[in-house]
Amino acid sequence: MERADYSASPGREIKGTSSVERGGIQVVQGTAIHPTYRALSTYTTSSYRAISYTATFLQQGNAYLIVYGWTTNPLVEYYIVESYGTHKPSDSTKAVMKGNLTSDGGTCEIMTKMRVNKPSIQGTATFPQFWSIITDKRVGGTVTTGNHFEAWRKAGLKLGSHNYMVVAVEGQDSNGTATVTVGVAPPT
Repeated sequence: MERADYSASPGREIKGTSSVERGGIQVVQGTAIHPTYRALSTYTTSSYRAISYTATFLQQGNAYLIVYGWTTNPLVEYYIVESYGTHKPSDSTKAVMKGNLTSDGGTCEIMTKMRVNKPSIQGTATFPQFWSIITDKRVGGTVTTGNHFEAWRKAGLKLGSHNYMVVAVEGQDSNGTATVTVGVAPPT
């Protein structure tokens, strides 16, 4: 199932246009005046996948090109970050570093942080976020999600039952453009 949407907290302004193309989503233009704006592609309930994609990602401000998802029992929000704008998530004072992972030709930092009384797929809740943040940004390739899930498990980060997973562009206080086509590896 393909899906494209924008989401934001009530009372927050977002602007953007998107068009869904076969095999992916193209975000033509997006501006996030205040958190959070997401354009989503390739909605799936599957967890262990090798996701090939091509993308452009031209951002000013705080934005991510990610594989994003949730699990339940326990409730966990997760990010596999392929590229980011001006803010590297592991630079947060709330980040707890858990090691490194090598997967799909790149090295990622593994970190976690807690979200207290924040929106979730189960309403307002307290839950951890798990992050893999690539050290050398890229905008195309393959993401083998199982490698990240296994590295998180070895670092003591427990996922639950997978609820959904998407390839996404997320922005907070940012603007720029991105195109993402899922299911197509970049040319070599």
